[in-house]
Amino acid sequence: MVNVVVLLGIVFSCWLLVNNYIVILAIVGTAALAMAWMPAITQKLKISYAVLYVIVGFTLYAFVRTLPEPNPTKQVDITLRLTELVVLVSLMGTGLKIDERFSIKEWSIPLRLVSITMLLSIAITALLGYFWLGFSIPSAILLGAALAPTDPVLASDVQVGPPLEKTRSNVRFALTAEGGLNDSMAFPFTWLAIGLSASTFDAGKIANWVIDDVVFKIGIGLVTGFLIGKALAYLLFHLPKKTTLDTPADGFVALSATLLVYGVTELIHGYGFLAVFVCAVTLRNSEMDHEYHKKLHAFSDQIERILVAIVLILFGGSISYGILSILNWPLVLFGLVSIVVVRPLCAYFAVMRARLPGREKAIISFFGIKGVGSLFYLAFALNEAPFENAAELWCVVSFIVLCSIVIHGFSAAKTIASVEKHP
Repeated sequence: MVNVVVLLGIVFSCWLLVNNYIVILAIVGTAALAMAWMPAITQKLKISYAVLYVIVGFTLYAFVRTLPEPNPTKQVDITLRLTELVVLVSLMGTGLKIDERFSIKEWSIPLRLVSITMLLSIAITALLGYFWLGFSIPSAILLGAALAPTDPVLASDVQVGPPLEKTRSNVRFALTAEGGLNDSMAFPFTWLAIGLSASTFDAGKIANWVIDDVVFKIGIGLVTGFLIGKALAYLLFHLPKKTTLDTPADGFVALSATLLVYGVTELIHGYGFLAVFVCAVTLRNSEMDHEYHKKLHAFSDQIERILVAIVLILFGGSISYGILSILNWPLVLFGLVSIVVVRPLCAYFAVMRARLPGREKAIISFFGIKGVGSLFYLAFALNEAPFENAAELWCVVSFIVLCSIVIHGFSAAKTIASVEKHP
């Protein structure tokens, strides 16, 4: 009997090996199909769908070892491009669904989070990485840059809903806008880490970094995103009023605009992530109440959820294949401190004088969700230059993303529901 089972196992493994491509298509199709029911399922279970998909990915790769190994340390370029695409699509959808018109006053809390909180988080995380974990200076700065941004991809449970909902939530708005803004603002520090890893920095190079990577590239991202957003708004909303040309009925314009603005901005050496979010916000602000925003957001959201399902399954698979194999107690403690101490304290410091109830300030501070964006920044830097602590970086960042998925995934829905029910 045992021999028969072994033989069947060998035959099944051989079949999977020969039909890997078909099996992968079936897995992707199943994951994408299941995502259609995830909002209802997670609402009932009160946990994030990210938790479920990581478990599925871990289990799948634990039992089906003939599938291609999802190891980001060996497939940095694939990891980079896949996470890049997910973040891009998410940024467009995030910008489109914010009902709050942009102004310095109305967006003061997200702007505090993306400036004060991010800078403090990067500095404290880098110092902890250097003195506590013993990382090199470039690796410590990269660790801070990768972990500082909150993730717009895995934060759907704490973000605002689709466009034109007309419901106001200070917590949801702050976390949504922060996720859109800061997933591009960590780039200067990523480039700083890359520069330090490639060579030693002197005063002249630091000045060039400030001018080029901070001022110049951020400026190009802001201007390009704004101009393309205005141009698209004219084509979609204003031109149809003056001519017989109708507003398009297709939502795929959102994806087209995402790729266009990102490509153009990167070609002229600006930050494409920032440009995509600014373009989305500009487009939304140009005609706040137009129904077409619903179609644009719906298409972005559907594409994003399909891509996220794939990434989460691969992330679960990477855990099964040992991405956390060198995890030790210092890395574990650092990861937990990063999530439950560093982010909450830095964020609360930024918003403590805001005119919000203390409970809302605490919730905004706690939900600094880490996810796909952190994996992207790490893959981006390691694809650009060698880092001494590359294996440890992958391990600790993956551990923190996993902890964030679990901690925030089990608490987000209940916490947000509670604050909205009893403000």
